[in-house]
Amino acid sequence: MKSKTIFTCSNCGYQSAKWLGRCPDCSSWNSFSEEDYTAPSSGSRERVSLYKEKPVLLKDVVAAEEDRFKTDIRELDRVLGGGIVKGSVILIGGDPGVGKSTISLQVSDRLTKQGIRVLYVSGEESSVQTKMRAKRLGQPGSDNLYIVNQTDLSLILEHIKEIKPRVVVIDSIQVIFDPALSSSAGSVSQVRECAGALTQLAKSTGTSVFIIGHVTKEGTLAGPRVLEHIVDTVLYFEGDRFAVYRILRAVKNRFGSTNEIGVFEMGADGLSEVKNPSEIFLSERPNGVPGSVVTSVLEGTRPLLVEIQSLVSRSNFGYARRRAQGFDFNRLSLLVAVLEKRMGLALEAEDIFVNVAGGIKVEDPAADLAVCAVVASSFREQVVMPQAVVLGEVGLSGEIRSISQVTTRINEAEKLGFKHCILPKNSCKNLKVGKAGIEIIPVSTLKESLDIILGSSVKQQAPGAKTQAKI
Repeated sequence: MKSKTIFTCSNCGYQSAKWLGRCPDCSSWNSFSEEDYTAPSSGSRERVSLYKEKPVLLKDVVAAEEDRFKTDIRELDRVLGGGIVKGSVILIGGDPGVGKSTISLQVSDRLTKQGIRVLYVSGEESSVQTKMRAKRLGQPGSDNLYIVNQTDLSLILEHIKEIKPRVVVIDSIQVIFDPALSSSAGSVSQVRECAGALTQLAKSTGTSVFIIGHVTKEGTLAGPRVLEHIVDTVLYFEGDRFAVYRILRAVKNRFGSTNEIGVFEMGADGLSEVKNPSEIFLSERPNGVPGSVVTSVLEGTRPLLVEIQSLVSRSNFGYARRRAQGFDFNRLSLLVAVLEKRMGLALEAEDIFVNVAGGIKVEDPAADLAVCAVVASSFREQVVMPQAVVLGEVGLSGEIRSISQVTTRINEAEKLGFKHCILPKNSCKNLKVGKAGIEIIPVSTLKESLDIILGSSVKQQAPGAKTQAKI
């Protein structure tokens, strides 16, 4: 069969007969790569037609009561929206060594203990190497876990048809190839066609498929963006490979919320769940040091107490730098401008660095007041109010706006022993303060908030000041 050479965009999958510097579809630069293209043979179309489903009336479709089955890993089930949906396709991405293969093997082991048949397709490791890794994780295997080292898609589909597993794990999609295509494994066309064939198999047979995907230097999934549109759920592992904690985040989920996160700890026996992330994130927080404030952010339905740190120092280069780790840079610039305009802080010649401890990415606007307080604390060299949680959204006029789910945030702070909670005044209207074992301090302006947060530390540090029993 005659083949030809085409140029394919590695970002979106756009194809062109000649090389282009800029993709006309996604506007990315230098993303075209050359590959051989051959029209799909009739055999591949016949193979796909084996899983053809006839159209039926929607009213005649019977939905099963148990649409999901648990993995017995609560953090993963939370991110998935309650468990694995039958016939769903889940894509797991992350940096090398972050734990993608580890969590997949642990999920396979937990499912087989429930009597669920699992096929683990290892394209990058041999069966012996996979066994060595499972032994290191303390997973000897069971009668329901099948391992195969295969990269040919047609043979993988034959194994699935023969074994009939309920869950299939593909490790990884970049090494799987379709022999009907002349391009090499990992190319845009191979990744797209293989993912499409596996998705069609999952939808027609009810088999749940886990697909592991590599990421590029920019931190995005390798292959075309079409890959993310094909699958049902996209999970990202966040965290440094040399760090202890990993965060599993859903960026796409057709069967659940995309706001939930799962926190894991990497150890010698694999990934273990972190049941109380707030306590872990605050375990190394220094006491009595300026530039450290605790706030509560919501990740889906889960409140997390995180520490926000700041360092403000005089700039020696004539151009003040602004750096944020775990917090939006544009939002930080806006809050710094509010502090300069409304509070009169001379920050134009100061380098400002803000960090969210623990590797958490904060997008909740309720952390605005905490960021303003931590910058002012570091600039003035004043310690914030001890055992206090700071909550509130800051407006451009310096007003403190209300936030959502206040009771949930306060309960989490009370569990960890915090004594004070600074809240927007409008958020305290329907709050039952009398039943709470934590002091609620309502505020309405940024100046009032900073006077309370930093003013208490000034009184305690002033010479001859008396120690107050209650702030």
